[in-house]
Amino acid sequence: MGEKAVPSPRRRRVKRSCPSCGPEPGGEEKKERGNPISVQLFPPELVEHIISFLPVRDVMALGQTCHYFHEVCDAEGVWRRICHRLSPRLREQGSGVRPWKRAAILNYTKGLYFQAFGGRRRCLSKSVAPLLAHGYRRFLPTKDHVFILDYAGTLFFLKNALVSSTLGQIQWKRACRYVVLCRGAKDFASDPRCDTVYRKYLYVLATREQPGVVGTTGSRACDCVEVYLQSSGQRVFKMTFHHSMSFKQIVLVGQETQRALLLLTEEGKIYSLVVNETQLDQPRSYTVQLALRKVSRCLPHLRVACMASNQSSTLYITDQGGVYFEVHTPGVYRDLFGTLQAFDPLDQQMPLALSLPAKILFCALGYNHLGLVDEFGRIFMQGNNRYGQLGTGDKMDRGEPTQVHYLQRPVALWCGLNHSLVLSQGSDFRKELLGCGCGSGGRLPGWPKGSASFVKLHVKVPLCACSLCATRECLYMLSSHDIEHHPTYQDLPASRVVGTPEPSLGAGASQDPGGTARACEEYLSQIHSCPTLQDRMEKMKEIVGWMPLMAAQKDFFWEALDMLQRAAAGVGPGPPTPES
Repeated sequence: MGEKAVPSPRRRRVKRSCPSCGPEPGGEEKKERGNPISVQLFPPELVEHIISFLPVRDVMALGQTCHYFHEVCDAEGVWRRICHRLSPRLREQGSGVRPWKRAAILNYTKGLYFQAFGGRRRCLSKSVAPLLAHGYRRFLPTKDHVFILDYAGTLFFLKNALVSSTLGQIQWKRACRYVVLCRGAKDFASDPRCDTVYRKYLYVLATREQPGVVGTTGSRACDCVEVYLQSSGQRVFKMTFHHSMSFKQIVLVGQETQRALLLLTEEGKIYSLVVNETQLDQPRSYTVQLALRKVSRCLPHLRVACMASNQSSTLYITDQGGVYFEVHTPGVYRDLFGTLQAFDPLDQQMPLALSLPAKILFCALGYNHLGLVDEFGRIFMQGNNRYGQLGTGDKMDRGEPTQVHYLQRPVALWCGLNHSLVLSQGSDFRKELLGCGCGSGGRLPGWPKGSASFVKLHVKVPLCACSLCATRECLYMLSSHDIEHHPTYQDLPASRVVGTPEPSLGAGASQDPGGTARACEEYLSQIHSCPTLQDRMEKMKEIVGWMPLMAAQKDFFWEALDMLQRAAAGVGPGPPTPES
């Protein structure tokens, strides 16, 4: 006969409930299984240490289960350990009300993603992530490489290089190597044109320690502008300013031979100086004159908060949300305002005020069109609309800011040469990329013929994407989440909500049923005027983008129209593509 099995001793269970959640249901029936131990009996340091090994996503989810775990998961000790695990070389936690939590989430969500417009493989890829980077604050693609500025003031140089693939083949890979270009950087800029072939030099606004004058001890921190070759990262020029002047932003405007550097001070004043880029690589000394810009001389009461520029114009946003413009060429002035009546070729720096209904938060400036976002999340477009880059549903130029009614509360806005992009976020916090304008060269993935209204592009958007830009060859998206910079949009007062103008169906469509009916009749007329079935399908896709539908509803209609279009062309449904 075999021996009797000896029952193993009962194991004790850990009870994961807190007093605020009440007693565990069915507790009387579970007494026979063993006496539970409350997690609150463990030392708080031990619980924090255990939780710090969880992924950031799981820590956030655990903090939503009950009041006790919310307090534990929100403790700075947990986030300090997580931050040291994510970024072992990070010495300081940074600034803010919750410095360790902010630093940990910045480093957890950082990433630079890109999608090439050409080639067979059209899917989203991720660049190399510098281990020394403390989050990502800004990025700029140049002719050959990408530059990234982190929250600690370190500027990284991400290089394109030839690498060996898993199959042993040599291939050209984008942003796969990195080096530290410089430290102590505040901002940087390059040629403002959309074509990266013109971005030969990189201008870096930085702070450097300068030795004291003769007869004194110690050193002083002075702001300076350093110029680097984008191809090699070699510094070719440096100009240092007086220690009493402190700047926070730099933008460029003008041609290479008359390149104007605009510098924004902490007090909101604009200074400018002119350099000749064609002589920067020559080993000689230069004398440049720093002068107060006319917008600060003529309007001394204005305090500029930020700037944007392209080759021929500059836009200023004040701390009160006002917008002022400088336009330096008659052609761009005509595209932006529809007339040359107020253009003075002898006084190109005279600031022009734009009439807007609310405070402007941020903007995007293309070659001959622009986009503005106000405090209520409304998008206003202005300028040339030859390719439909304003997203108004037509191709008529706009000489004043015109609201795009079917888009609200964007995360980011970007304007290029002849197309525009909007990064939006749905109620479920998922992000999507919308675009309008010229679609040639693959710049609007999924819409090769372009669109006169903003349509959803076939791009998989990262969850924490916060900014974007596009070049001739590639689309870039920066991922980073700063817990101390929440969206500041306000709810639009009921007295300022108006009906929807024709022909778009905006948020106020229910208040203007007559206008809605007329818009639908106009849509049917546009569909009827299309010569072929394929053209009618494309037009219907555009109309779906104009309508005030939820994101899931638009996706449904677009996918259904794609299926019908493929069936009409005799193409089977097939497997889904990577971009879909």
